[in-house]
Amino acid sequence: LGTELAKGNPESSFNDENLRMVVADLFTAGMVTTSATLAWALLLMILHPDVQRRVQQEIDEVIGQVRPPEMGDQACMPFTMAVIHEVQRFGDIVPLGVPHLTTRDIELQGFFIPKGTTLVTNLSSVLKDETVWERPLRFHPGHFLDAQGCFVKREAFMPFSAGRRACLGEPLARMELFLFFTCLLQRFTFSVPAGQPRPSDHGVFGAMVTPPPYQLCAVPR
Repeated sequence: LGTELAKGNPESSFNDENLRMVVADLFTAGMVTTSATLAWALLLMILHPDVQRRVQQEIDEVIGQVRPPEMGDQACMPFTMAVIHEVQRFGDIVPLGVPHLTTRDIELQGFFIPKGTTLVTNLSSVLKDETVWERPLRFHPGHFLDAQGCFVKREAFMPFSAGRRACLGEPLARMELFLFFTCLLQRFTFSVPAGQPRPSDHGVFGAMVTPPPYQLCAVPR
């Protein structure tokens, strides 16, 4: 419909070619970032088996073993939601946001930023801010739980960047992460293989921050 409406308007940037590019970007970026986040999630589960057991207990109580997870289950699974958000915070797979350009002169906290300036958000500085997070350099799901054990999303949680130009694929990524993660832990228990050293949780920097290569053992529940 949008393409039809844009026809005959030379000023419009919405056309078939741009639509194809947007769809390609959505799925490519969504798949790569989601798979990297799930790799972090499984690594952190084998490094923190106590956390894995609590997630599985919550899955058993809310979902059980008969039906697959559904998005509606999120509201009843505060600990699982806290773990997923903490995986994203700790993994910090995209430390820097996509560059943006100022469209006009502006002053921010006493600093003059002229029109045409390239701005890059340092997301790591927020996700690892010592003034916000209790244990910024450690995996700690309690960052997203209040005293009553209810899920709380912190304002400083912004792995998808921030503002009106934040990641378009955020809703899709959130859905994928919840469904894939809960489905995996519903069906399997993950651990470090016997005789293998404990893997490191220090990320490898590249196009994204990914966990170092590791092996795991998946045992059906």
